[in-house]
Amino acid sequence: MAHELLTSLLTRPWGQVSLSVYETGRLISLSPWLAGHSRRVQYILDAQRPDGLWGAPGAYAVVPTLSAVEALLTVLRSRAGGGTDDEGNSASKRNEADLGKVSGALDRALPPLLRRLPALNFGMFPDLPASDLIVGSLVGSINRHLDRLGGSSPPFTGRISTDARLGTPKGLDGGRLAKMRTALIAGINLPEKVLHALEVAGDLAGGARTVHPGSSGAIGASPAATAAWLGGRGAFRPRHPARLFLEAVADDHAGPVPCGFPITVFERAWVLSTLARAGVISTAPAALMRNLEAALGPVGTPAAEGLPADADTTSATLYALGLLGVSRSPEALWTYETPTHFCTWPGEGGFSITVNAHVLEAFGQYLHNVLKCGESLPASVPRYAKAVDELVTLLSDQQRADGSWVDRWHASPYYATACCVAALARFGGARAAGVLELARAWVLETQRPDGSWGLWGGTAEETAYALQILLPTPSDTGAPEPTEMYKESITRGDKFLSVLWARSNNGHIEGPALWHDKDLYLPVAIVRASILAAQHLARKYVP
Repeated sequence: MAHELLTSLLTRPWGQVSLSVYETGRLISLSPWLAGHSRRVQYILDAQRPDGLWGAPGAYAVVPTLSAVEALLTVLRSRAGGGTDDEGNSASKRNEADLGKVSGALDRALPPLLRRLPALNFGMFPDLPASDLIVGSLVGSINRHLDRLGGSSPPFTGRISTDARLGTPKGLDGGRLAKMRTALIAGINLPEKVLHALEVAGDLAGGARTVHPGSSGAIGASPAATAAWLGGRGAFRPRHPARLFLEAVADDHAGPVPCGFPITVFERAWVLSTLARAGVISTAPAALMRNLEAALGPVGTPAAEGLPADADTTSATLYALGLLGVSRSPEALWTYETPTHFCTWPGEGGFSITVNAHVLEAFGQYLHNVLKCGESLPASVPRYAKAVDELVTLLSDQQRADGSWVDRWHASPYYATACCVAALARFGGARAAGVLELARAWVLETQRPDGSWGLWGGTAEETAYALQILLPTPSDTGAPEPTEMYKESITRGDKFLSVLWARSNNGHIEGPALWHDKDLYLPVAIVRASILAAQHLARKYVP
């Protein structure tokens, strides 16, 4: 299975990512001429929850629900207008989803959205990238749709008034969205990370003269951002690189699309480091190694073309290469040093504990490789050693009272805890013993009756993280042997994964989206690598 997984990184170089309600909704509105439109509409209809919303529990539902509602309102208005596409087909022919189903979906979605959205506190929202820009933009767009539909025959079944309008969550500041639009009007270059959500700028995104597609044709590693920049021109420019990118992504996913895409470097770095850390692999295909090395520049590497370089992907890339015998200086990571921690990128508004865990691994592995070679030590070694010591302290201090960690890039504490435990178990020394013991006790206490672990319910992904927290890796030479209580928990967790594996499609276990982007997403290959790593480590203790 590991060989198959590594091969898939080469055969699908843009990555393997779950579909996104948010991103698919944006393509419905922005690119109705793109092949697969009716399948995208049907995907949105099929993804609606029984309560009328879309997405994960709590405030995680806001962004996908707003996108789905705005997209379905666009479909309704397109039907009502009787427009045609670039081939002369009527709007009713272009939108094959039954109009009654679209109206019914809106009739179920708008009442809870109208009721709940203004009651929410934006300060308590999950830390999803660009959520302030997205929510502000979509609320405005939905209200404009409702304004224009208000004077026509009501498209709904009567549960809501055509005079109803969405309010915004408490504390939502529209200042950043206004600045972004002002910059586009003035022809000022936007920060590279903002391009990932260029679609929030509305009509101003179309053909923005300071924005240019990358070699893949994508803008900001995002189908939605690409569709917004291409605008209506895409219907009349069949060979434009941006249109070719959208067609390729939509075709590869049978209509609907993922959120962040491509994710080339991010996916490869995480898969290789996860498998190598657990001892599943000791070598990797030469092409993967070459590509990872080539991705590193003076300030590291981005997750993919169109995104800014970041400390997270840079650290994981350096760590993967170091584990597999290619030692590269982590000098680029000093770009992200602040007085208190390492930021994801300069100017980051938040703090990520997993980024700092990955920096610890990159520095620690570099020092390990340098000391192992037995040659004269570089003059930079003391600086790296000091940073390792400070990062061990930082991670230890950020542990919650129950033994877990939480992070801004993942919904589940099991991911953040697994990242911190992996770094501290390898490079934390004796100082980390108590911290690791507390983390493992938390894992034991939170195991579900069926042997799984999970935030909202037991999942294969989170169970794999929990097992990795409990299980020592081959490089954790000082780790204590698991006690009988730990072994019993490991056996139950491994059995849960084994049952899922037996029921899966050739071992392709997936699950709910838990990773933070504009919408929650599931990086399929990365999650599979975590499951393989957990099962490999468990073999020593499970019959």
